[in-house]
Amino acid sequence: MARTGSWPQRGAVAADTGGTAAVWGECKGSGSKPYLAAVHLDGAPAFKCSCPSRKIPCKHVLGLLALWAQEEVHTREERPEWVAKWLAARTARRTGPEAGPADPKRAAATLRAREEAVAAGMDELRMWLDDQLDAGLAEAPKHGYEHWDRMAKRLVDAKAGGAAALVSELPGALRQEGWPEAVLERFGRLHLLVSGYRSVASARESARASAGGDGKPAAGPDARMRGVIRTRAGITTRVEEVLAEGERVRDTWQVLGRRDVATADPGMRSRRVWLRGRGTGRIALSLSFARADQTPVSPFRDGTEADTELAFYPDGHRAVPVDEGHRAAPAAPPEGSSVTAALDAFAAALAEDPWRDAWPVVLGGAAPALDKRWYLTDPSGAALPLSDPEPWRLLAVTGGHPATVAGEWSPRDGLTPLTVWDARGKAVSL
Repeated sequence: MARTGSWPQRGAVAADTGGTAAVWGECKGSGSKPYLAAVHLDGAPAFKCSCPSRKIPCKHVLGLLALWAQEEVHTREERPEWVAKWLAARTARRTGPEAGPADPKRAAATLRAREEAVAAGMDELRMWLDDQLDAGLAEAPKHGYEHWDRMAKRLVDAKAGGAAALVSELPGALRQEGWPEAVLERFGRLHLLVSGYRSVASARESARASAGGDGKPAAGPDARMRGVIRTRAGITTRVEEVLAEGERVRDTWQVLGRRDVATADPGMRSRRVWLRGRGTGRIALSLSFARADQTPVSPFRDGTEADTELAFYPDGHRAVPVDEGHRAAPAAPPEGSSVTAALDAFAAALAEDPWRDAWPVVLGGAAPALDKRWYLTDPSGAALPLSDPEPWRLLAVTGGHPATVAGEWSPRDGLTPLTVWDARGKAVSL
């Protein structure tokens, strides 16, 4: 079991006090699904594995620990949801009435060190952007991939993974038709992120000074924007923190659709599931991750709705269910809107998060139309271009007739249909 090839996904969770709090991994087994193993090292060790062995710890756990001892398991910021929830449950049990609270000063010191590292990376990014523009936009195509990758790696080292992902988009933009506009747009988005992060960091330092060293900016209309900027820069929030401190909203959440996409890590893929509250109308995003050769598992199913409580990340959109055992029920088609209303909703989302490149829309009475390329039109005749040049599945379900369609709108790529409700009201995933 103690072979790196048996563990394509593995990682360690850093402790607030230094060292390692937990290790986790996915071990290849004889079946199609891997064994999920984890060890909590904070205090008396605890073990978890999805294998059927009755031995505790099992051979998978021992193999994972052996790899960790050989320094083959490294600290990772991102971790699967099953790991985060297991650790959160253990922490909650340990910090009950009989246990003392976690040391807030140590936690604040750890966060501050992370913020300082990201701030240094953002300062370096600002100087790098100045160099690119001083050299002139015409020089950009002359650079090889290493030129862009070198800056992205520096940002990763500075724990600014979000900014690194934006830099990694630049080589692809250079291959597009009309590349000058595409590259300049991305430079502008990076510059905006640097400026925004510096403003947020300055506000936090002022709040700390006024609160004796551990304060946070007061909640207000700009609180969500601060959360967006920190997230986009690379300040991650653990699921345990979201469940403990995040904004909670109970509603009947209807599943609008899902989409599997690649991540910045070539060995991973993610699944985006878009939800909308029937009562609040609020949009929520559920994210799950898996290895590139596996399908991510989501707690929500297409064509259903769940009356449950969600805990939201600081950006106000990504969320996780508070109750893992929520019940899903078949859902009627969601209320659709016009193309104009859908674009207005995207504009409002863009005002909160200028780096957003996709947003869910639900069009009512929408029909496919062909005019050199495929569009989806509403009853008024307004239309959105489709990302798929040959949307045969959508055409097969609708027969070309108007229907309720939920999709992901991106100004760059067009509309990607995710779910269509047929004439009987049945949801069909696209």
